[in-house]
Parts: sequence; C-alpha cells; structure tokens
Amino acid sequence: MSYRVVYERDAESGWWLARVPEVRGCHTQGRTVDEARRRIREALGLFVEDAETVSLEDDVKMPAGAKRAVTQYFNLRRQAEEQERAVSEAQKSALSALVQEPLRLSIRDSAAVLGLSHQRVHQLLAGQRQYRGKRARRRG
Repeated sequence: MSYRVVYERDAESGWWLARVPEVRGCHTQGRTVDEARRRIREALGLFVEDAETVSLEDDVKMPAGAKRAVTQYFNLRRQAEEQERAVSEAQKSALSALVQEPLRLSIRDSAAVLGLSHQRVHQLLAGQRQYRGKRARRRG
C-alpha cells in the first residue's frame, strides 16, 4: 500500500506540517522535513496497522519557481545517470576492442588511448571474464 504525504511549511513558525489526505485526521509537524517524515509514519500508525511497511510518497508544497527548479534538477540528474551508464558501457566496449585481437594493446597503452590511469584500466579488465581467462592461461 502507498500513501501520499503532503508537506507544507508554516510561514509563521517555520515548521513543516505533514498530512496524509487519504487518512482523515492523520497529520503532524516537525522542525525539518526529515523530522516531519519520521513523525508522519508514527501518526499513520495510529490509523493503519501496516504503517511501518507502507510506502510514503512525498508531496512537498513550495512556490512555483522553486518547484520548477527542483523538477529541472531531478530531470537533469536522471539524464546524467542515464548518460553515465551509457559512458560506462562504451568505455568497457572500447577497452575490449583495444585489448583483444587484432590490437592486443597493453594495459598502459589502452589507458593512454582512453585517457584513464593504468590502474583504472586494470580494474575494468579484472571485471571482464574473457580477459581474466586469457590472462590466467598466459600465466599458467
């Protein structure tokens, strides 16, 4: 089960008011959003049995400009994480192409081509099975 929790900052006191609109009478407050978040779960426990395990969805009320800025931040952060995953996959693919036939570059040369440290290239290669297998056969 999931409940939406609305957080609003009281202009006079500066405290955060938290309420669960789906559960009549379920509300609390806290000096910080985190404190209000902890307390709303306790308050919800007075109304439902599974309050410790339910999912709470935060709905922090704020001025439109701040809401736009926060939304833009989360969108850009999500895009950056997706790009980071794509870069990581491209890095692994490029490294595989450099160390396998026909090039068979050394760790240091591969590092120089990719602009990485040789230590980082070694770490990346240690995670690739086919490379570990070839290295093990050469040593054995």
